[in-house]
Amino acid sequence: MTGVPASAAGGSSQAGAAGKVSAMGSSAAGGSRTSGAERDGAEAGVPDGTKPARGGKIVAAAVNQASVWNIANFLTMLRLVLVPVFVALMLAEGGYDPAWRSFAWAAFAVAMITDLFDGHLARTYNLVTDFGKIADPIADKAIMGAALICLSALGDLPWWVTGVILGRELGITLLRFLVIRYGVIPASRGGKLKTLTQGVAVGMYILALTGWLATLRFWVMAAAVVLTVVTGLDYVRQAIVLRRRGIAERKAALEETEA
Repeated sequence: MTGVPASAAGGSSQAGAAGKVSAMGSSAAGGSRTSGAERDGAEAGVPDGTKPARGGKIVAAAVNQASVWNIANFLTMLRLVLVPVFVALMLAEGGYDPAWRSFAWAAFAVAMITDLFDGHLARTYNLVTDFGKIADPIADKAIMGAALICLSALGDLPWWVTGVILGRELGITLLRFLVIRYGVIPASRGGKLKTLTQGVAVGMYILALTGWLATLRFWVMAAAVVLTVVTGLDYVRQAIVLRRRGIAERKAALEETEA
């Protein structure tokens, strides 16, 4: 290891700006600095036997914490805030006033639109955070559950439909957590179509529709229920396959280690 004289410690920051910093002796360790690129890079760039600077960890933690406040998470939080607003509008004047139902539909539509954009923005611009992973599905279930429960409470939608949809959503969410140790169940095209159909059907039931539109919303909701059940069964199948594959891979790895 090449030492640096104490008199040259003051110029070490300039050497770091040039892209290369010599390993410092114990007497000059307090004056050494690393560039931002070096702190963000892999630890392979740190000489063997040395630890990353404590200040670098603090800075990295601060950056990660600050990344929580991004547009994707803002849209998710907006959707959570819209849940009580939607319920208040939906139940205003007894829940049967067409004007208030229109306002409730507007709040529901905004929530559904934010659901389309927040995940896309998070993946496209690398804004994925632990908060978003937890809050996004909660917001989705909250707004849809609130709409279904309100509609059933007002007598516009049979309770069994609400039970099937919410039971499926909660069951699949729990199933994802149970098999997370083996892998992640990806969202399928059928699941995305189910979400879209549910949103359209619930939105049509929120509005005070009559005539052929009332008949149409019945069939849209029927399609949503069918997709809910079919995609739910498919997720169960995927979970079983994922679990078996994970157990087999762990067993094979254990046997290879023992051998």
